[in-house]
Amino acid sequence: MHDGCSGSFENGQQVADKVRMMGFAEQPMPVPLSITCGQCGTPFEMETFETVCPECGCVYAVTPCHAFDPANVSSAGIGY
Repeated sequence: MHDGCSGSFENGQQVADKVRMMGFAEQPMPVPLSITCGQCGTPFEMETFETVCPECGCVYAVTPCHAFDPANVSSAGIGY
C-alpha cells in the first residue's frame, strides 16, 4: 500500500523495499545527490532512487518524497 510522503521506516532495507515495490529503484532522481558511503568512505553521485556504492557494493535508497536532501538517504547494507 502507498503511504504517500507520510510513510515511516525503521531501517534502510525497508526504504529500499518500498522504492523497489513502487517501481522507482532504477528511475532517475530529479537532481542527483552527492553522498559519501558510510561503509567505505567513497564519495559518489546518487542518480537513481536506489544506488549501489561503486567501491564496496553498499546499497542506498531514498523515497521520491524525500529525494531533495542527502540526509534522507538510507543505507540498506552491502549487497542488499
